[in-house]
Amino acid sequence: MRTLAPRTRSLLGVTFLMVASLLLVGCGGPNLFERMSAPYWGICGTIIIVLDIVALVDLLGDDRREFGGKLLWTLLIVFFPIGGLILYYLFGRD
Repeated sequence: MRTLAPRTRSLLGVTFLMVASLLLVGCGGPNLFERMSAPYWGICGTIIIVLDIVALVDLLGDDRREFGGKLLWTLLIVFFPIGGLILYYLFGRD
């Protein structure tokens, strides 16, 4: 049985995570910028924004991660705040 190279497996995993997050968030929720520009966030919105900012600070402060990985996780967290946040804390942190 032929096995995939680690780089290919990683790319397939990230693609799967992106598709899964699209399905989880319903492809229509507000992204982080839209959520922050709203006049009233509410308690849940505030919690989501704070957790997203904490995740972004954690991600961007990681010196072991390559630029491409940081960019992909950043885009996932910004454009899919709930799904990206969940996926980052489950799979993105080493």
